[in-house]
Amino acid sequence: MNFIDVVKERRSIRKYADTPVTQEDITAIIDLTRFSPSWKNSQTTRFHVVLNPDIKNQIAEKGTCSFSKNKLNIQSAPALVILTTVNGIAGYEKDGSFTTSKGTHWESFDAGIACQTFCLTAYDKGFGTLIMGIFDETQIRTIIQLPETESIAALIAVGYADEAPHAPHRQELDKIMQII
Repeated sequence: MNFIDVVKERRSIRKYADTPVTQEDITAIIDLTRFSPSWKNSQTTRFHVVLNPDIKNQIAEKGTCSFSKNKLNIQSAPALVILTTVNGIAGYEKDGSFTTSKGTHWESFDAGIACQTFCLTAYDKGFGTLIMGIFDETQIRTIIQLPETESIAALIAVGYADEAPHAPHRQELDKIMQII
């Protein structure tokens, strides 16, 4: 598959086949994702991979802010990736001050780059993904024993797609681009 097809065809998947995702599958995706760019090459994005169904169900039950759709998305996916960032590095100088007026924005920015790279790589390798932003960080932190030095940026459901959603409408180019 070529890069243009990957970008144009990847969709958010909410229905997964009952086929396991292996540690080797996820490792191969993360191995490529680690080449994502980051602020000053800080490489602060981390991936906590949940393959254990009991832990995944605990997260679905306690860590989705009672948002039933995410509960079902997590339960139906064979794997869940908890994407985190190491606190206090991206966007900071060594003395702890912010480099720019964006403050902690760079942590989220780097996580977004890595998240997109992860999802595009997963699609290229035959997997479907769903990025979820409604979650209870405190509950998930407790369930997976996440260090205080990290913050959760997103949850990513991973599995073999059991649906083929159509592309949503995209804004016209002249609405989103300005040449100066």
